[in-house]
Amino acid sequence: MYIGIDLGGTNIAVGLVDKKGKIIQKASTPTLRHRHWSEIIRDMVILTHKVTAAADKNLADIKVVGIGIPGNIDNENGIVVRAANLNMVNVPIAEEFRKYIDIPVNLENDANAAAYGEYFMQDPHRDNFLMVTLGTGVGGGIVIKGKIFRGFNGAGGEIGHHVIHEGGEKCACGRLGCYEAYASVTALINQTKKKMALCSDSLMHQWAQQNGAINGFTAFDCARQGDTAAIEVRDKYITYVSEGIVNLINIFQPETVVIGGGISFEGETLLAPIREFVKKHEFNKQEPRTQIEVAKLFNDAGIVGAAMSAKKQKFL
Repeated sequence: MYIGIDLGGTNIAVGLVDKKGKIIQKASTPTLRHRHWSEIIRDMVILTHKVTAAADKNLADIKVVGIGIPGNIDNENGIVVRAANLNMVNVPIAEEFRKYIDIPVNLENDANAAAYGEYFMQDPHRDNFLMVTLGTGVGGGIVIKGKIFRGFNGAGGEIGHHVIHEGGEKCACGRLGCYEAYASVTALINQTKKKMALCSDSLMHQWAQQNGAINGFTAFDCARQGDTAAIEVRDKYITYVSEGIVNLINIFQPETVVIGGGISFEGETLLAPIREFVKKHEFNKQEPRTQIEVAKLFNDAGIVGAAMSAKKQKFL
């Protein structure tokens, strides 16, 4: 058995995971991220005990603990180099956790962990894999020959921060024209609002009143009803997403690209035009080509990936 921990800015989610990646038991608690990091670690420990006991297991059954954290990770030394949203700088998470439970601990960037979770659960298995997560920002992870690509310093795989529009929209990272500034759901909401401001008769106004707010599904839902303004927003957004995916495929040529994040619930409405765009614009025109699919694990990807990437590590 393995423990997977998904440490987010909002919640700490802990799962007991078997060798096939199935979550046997899970529990969560609010992160309360402005606390000292030592209190957050204690909550991870408490939840680890909780899920183990709930599954009628004991700590001797746990081989390794994997923790996914949003930030720069020193994987070799078990240190969070920097996690801005959690106020962590050079924090020895692995060492601190083992003061409570003396089991090997592996740290992973949260996006890398989620990507590895999706990679591990593929059927059929493919060893070169890339995940793009469309959410508040654009995240993801890269798996090459079955191993997470972290770069030499643990900061590799920042998929959202390659530029697709020189001098374009300002990104949260400070640069102009980043993929994240066009393909995130935050960007989609901004694109929707701008179009609504120009089109007072769009169905999107009525949709927003009925649903209480504008979100990533506003344009997609109204486009299905034939609203011209919504169709323009949806199609342009899908083009932005597709441009970035073409770039990533041209660089890495993975066997599979998986798209995650809440907007991936659109399924083929999102995937079909992306596949068409990629087929037309990617550099490689020969078979075999990269397969583009939707994520399967959704909110559980971080738990499964943290556990399975820890399982893969070799501990003394």
